[in-house]
Amino acid sequence: MSNTNLRIRLPDDNNQSFGKNDKIAEINLIVVSIDLLYDGMVVQDDIYDEGGERLLVRQGNILDEQQIERIKRLNSDGSSISVTNRTHNAMLAKRPNVEIGARHEIEESTGYAKIKDETFKRLENVANDRTVNAESLMNVSYELSGQVKTIPQDVVMFMINTIAPVDEYLQRHSVNVGMLNGLTGRWLGMAEADIDRLVMVGLLHDCGKTIIPAKILNAPRKLTVAEYEVIKTHTGHSYDLLSEFPEDIRFAACCHHERTNGFGYTKNLQKSDIPLEARITAVSDTYDAYVSRRVYQDAQSPFDALALLKKLSVNELDPDIVRVFIENIPKDLINKPVMMSNGTIGVIREYDLDDIKHPIVELSGHSIKCNDELYCTSMFNDD
Repeated sequence: MSNTNLRIRLPDDNNQSFGKNDKIAEINLIVVSIDLLYDGMVVQDDIYDEGGERLLVRQGNILDEQQIERIKRLNSDGSSISVTNRTHNAMLAKRPNVEIGARHEIEESTGYAKIKDETFKRLENVANDRTVNAESLMNVSYELSGQVKTIPQDVVMFMINTIAPVDEYLQRHSVNVGMLNGLTGRWLGMAEADIDRLVMVGLLHDCGKTIIPAKILNAPRKLTVAEYEVIKTHTGHSYDLLSEFPEDIRFAACCHHERTNGFGYTKNLQKSDIPLEARITAVSDTYDAYVSRRVYQDAQSPFDALALLKKLSVNELDPDIVRVFIENIPKDLINKPVMMSNGTIGVIREYDLDDIKHPIVELSGHSIKCNDELYCTSMFNDD
């Protein structure tokens, strides 16, 4: 969606065609998708083609399906039209007919909020004391693992995919990666004890960040080379802090930034030399970081995150684990509301595993395939 001041030609009141007596006026128009037009919509102001040169429909019309098809023909099959703010608001007034969950209520009812708060307290203690209370964190981990096994998968994914407060990022990220690890273990058919261990690695993987100076960790900009080197030390800090945990847990937490091509950190391990728990955590960590709002980055849609994982699976992330994500996560996005790049709300209806970035979305009664101009920006909720 773009805003621009366009000089448009206004025909006289009795003729919709342009002529020598046309008036020239400057008006602020917004370029939006033509698919936002819907049956029964009252046209608040005149609608023009994308360039503001051609009048497509006059103010006051009540659109039906035949008129919408006529407008599309007049627009020479263009995908965009120019409208006023008032008309755009009328377009956005039609919400999808789906139940939209409230993040806060769902987090409270499932126990996610309780675990998130407990994780915050434990991480705060680590930051203050530079030590980890193994027993308390293990208890939180087992509680989280129990949630992953009992809460419906689509509810778990809702809590992970829904935008949350940026100042809670570290504790939410720890909980989310633990949950994603647990789901991955389930998708892979792993034993219950192995899933519990996966959840624990996910919950603990970033505990070393509590030692990183806040001015670097929360910098609202791209880090300098020196600052990035400081950030990279968090994996080693995690290993040191988890001294009371089993060695396999410590080592997996330390290795979640290793990459299959050997260009990760801090040990430059490759492929199968990287523990399975760390390879799974690397995928979970990347996915959740991408769909979360952070001080330097807006939240992205799950489809963008999955497309990124697919790209990274070529030589950085384990392709088998990425494939499991791509095959399972979209199932829980069907019929869910999504915020679109043009400011409206759509509903995910279909997806293509071979083109995961561009799902089919229902907008104002029409199903369209997303593209590089009209796309999902994030999942939507009423909070």
